[in-house]
Amino acid sequence: MSHDAAEIDRHVRTYLIVFGALLVLTVATVGVWALLDWPTAPTIALALFIATIKASLVASFFMHLLSERKLILGVLVLTVVFFVVLLLIPVMTSIGDRVSG
Repeated sequence: MSHDAAEIDRHVRTYLIVFGALLVLTVATVGVWALLDWPTAPTIALALFIATIKASLVASFFMHLLSERKLILGVLVLTVVFFVVLLLIPVMTSIGDRVSG
């Protein structure tokens, strides 16, 4: 593992760029809420989409998941899939209740 000054400068520059992107995306999230006159559902959907981008930047660069082994990334993807399924179960049951009731 190289720790010379040029390598450290490259990493610091990468982190500063990611930090700047996170700041811009945070301003974009606030702008979506404050400036757009959209209904609540699309505004929340867009804000969640921006939050997903921000979370992926944090996980990829600050948590160093870009350099992780495939097994760890597979476990992470599997966790996300199970999480989404668990979130969809109440939605699907409430849709089923409305259709049958």
